[in-house]
Amino acid sequence: MNFTAIDFETATGYHPCSVGIVTVENGIIIDEYVSLIKPPNNEYNPFTIRVHGIYPKDTINAKSFFQIYPEIEKRLKNRVVVAHNESFDRNVLMKTMLLHGLNYDDLNIATKWECTVKIYKAKGIKPTKLSDCCRKMKIQLNHHEALSDARACAKLYMLR
Repeated sequence: MNFTAIDFETATGYHPCSVGIVTVENGIIIDEYVSLIKPPNNEYNPFTIRVHGIYPKDTINAKSFFQIYPEIEKRLKNRVVVAHNESFDRNVLMKTMLLHGLNYDDLNIATKWECTVKIYKAKGIKPTKLSDCCRKMKIQLNHHEALSDARACAKLYMLR
């Protein structure tokens, strides 16, 4: 069981302010990466701040997406990628890469990722929010913290 789980928290729209990535080899978590990301103009939607608790003051000195991209690339390239509600995280990655002139195809990953929402919905779990799935599967979660969300997603995927 080899894959990489990823979670983005966003400042506005598809502009990330944090990323968490968990790498799994042979069913064991072997690497975890987390970083704050300075969104364009360090702008935030008040709603997203209420969701994840990340403020402009937290990212004023953070690296840009382009600056941390090499860390993301080395963890995702040629991998099976998993996310909870994969279309959201995939779109954040694709749109942010495009904004920075980076080619998504260079990652050599699937057009659609593995999705723990779809997996757990198919198992009859309702609702399928990450917090609900984790409660049902007894997985510790600090919800809307990117690394905790990515780690929980990885564990959910291993338990599928």
